[in-house]
Amino acid sequence: MSESVASGGERLVTELRLSWPDEATAQATAEKLAAALLPAPNALIELHGPLGAGKTTFVRLLLRALGVEGRIKSPSYAVMESYELPGGAGTANHFDFYRFGDPREWEDAGFRDVFAAPGLKLCEWPEKAGQLPPADLQLFIELMPDDSRRVRAVGDARLVGAVE
Repeated sequence: MSESVASGGERLVTELRLSWPDEATAQATAEKLAAALLPAPNALIELHGPLGAGKTTFVRLLLRALGVEGRIKSPSYAVMESYELPGGAGTANHFDFYRFGDPREWEDAGFRDVFAAPGLKLCEWPEKAGQLPPADLQLFIELMPDDSRRVRAVGDARLVGAVE
């Protein structure tokens, strides 16, 4: 299901519901999103969902689809992991704000400059980060009893359309 909603009169926001019965389906979504982000990814993508929903797995799949090689670590303890994208495509920063207890920690950590700079920002647990800029794409991932995922994609019509 896809639905377009006018937001602020200038940007078209779309919502789409997806099903990921397995990791291969999530990988296909990541590959489509990567293709839409290239040649120079510059977007804020928020990943929402409970522990174990697959947020970090999807980030890894997306970074791989963007050409990142080597180890892709979860930023659970470091809060941020940065990756240079191949071919001079820029930087991808992966954030995990799960451990933030106070929204001021985002400001104290100096992330304002990172978010103001161009590049791809992938944020897990964004609701704990305080005042983030508006997301270009939000993925709400729900773990189902059969280990499949139900996903709601909300955001910029171009990016939501890319994952359809």
